[in-house]
Amino acid sequence: MADEQFDPILLGLAQQISRVEGPGIDPILNTFLSFLRRKTDFFTGAEPERVREAILKAADRQLAIAQQEKARASQSKPAPSMAAAKPTQKSSPAPAPPVKAKTASGKDSSVEISMIDEDSDVAAKSGAGASGASASSASASQKGSDAEAQRDEDADEDEDDKGKIKPNVGNGADLEKYSWTQTLADVNVSFPLPAGIKARDIVCDISRKTLKVGIKGQDLIVDGELHEEIKTDEATWTIEANADGSRSLDVYFEKTNTMGWWPTVIKGDPEINTKKVVPENSKLSDLDGETRKTVEKMMYDQRQKAMGKPTSDEEQKQEMLKKFMAQHPEMDFSNAKFT
Repeated sequence: MADEQFDPILLGLAQQISRVEGPGIDPILNTFLSFLRRKTDFFTGAEPERVREAILKAADRQLAIAQQEKARASQSKPAPSMAAAKPTQKSSPAPAPPVKAKTASGKDSSVEISMIDEDSDVAAKSGAGASGASASSASASQKGSDAEAQRDEDADEDEDDKGKIKPNVGNGADLEKYSWTQTLADVNVSFPLPAGIKARDIVCDISRKTLKVGIKGQDLIVDGELHEEIKTDEATWTIEANADGSRSLDVYFEKTNTMGWWPTVIKGDPEINTKKVVPENSKLSDLDGETRKTVEKMMYDQRQKAMGKPTSDEEQKQEMLKKFMAQHPEMDFSNAKFT
């Protein structure tokens, strides 16, 4: 049974909760968690940290999918039309939640819930159509300045970074066969699917070092070695219904090394310039002290390298050398070579 069949029930439940408890997402989440507390052993059958981890993992999963959809939407913005400026009355069904979920071992994963407010999206499209004429001239000017800024940015690149892709909004890349996003902890890979493809038609093999994805009876879309080893315990794949009506196969897994950015998902595929990755600074507050120091050091070193300046380790070595030279004025360092 497809998960879309539960939408009317969930939508009606959300509306009832809003009438009783008040508007917003918090009452809905609180009611659902209250149900799990009262009617299941979700909160009592495991350690508190495991409960928090499960909730945060589900939230991170949906956040990664949302970033993926945002990245796709930014790549395919429709041109404004005169018809968009005219008020029309139509009702669009809300995009469906994940259709099918499987773990790497083939077992059914937990149900995932998402809600999208379409009214604001329709209003935004109408506004975009009404202001299309004035926006075109501003867009041309913006493109010119963006191109100039891009040339300056490319000139500052290291030789090793020449030809690498600038990361998308999810710190990944939009490639011909798939697109991907990442955080320091996990990776989400999205493959566009033809119409009519069901879960039973999917071939998806996620191992610690390799990834195989395709459709039965066809050549594999991806069959290669991952950039680094991953955790397979919580690796999943889902068929997603996107806001534009298309469908995609989304593969999610966690990194083993959470202290670095991936330049690519599959070895041999085009790489991004990891020096241009934009981390979510707001997430630093969620990290423990040691991990936060490591991430901040890595971000600082990336900025220093991009500007052609010494990293924190190199600065420390230079400072130690200066102290040593000051303590030994009798020594001649004029012909010394330091690396």
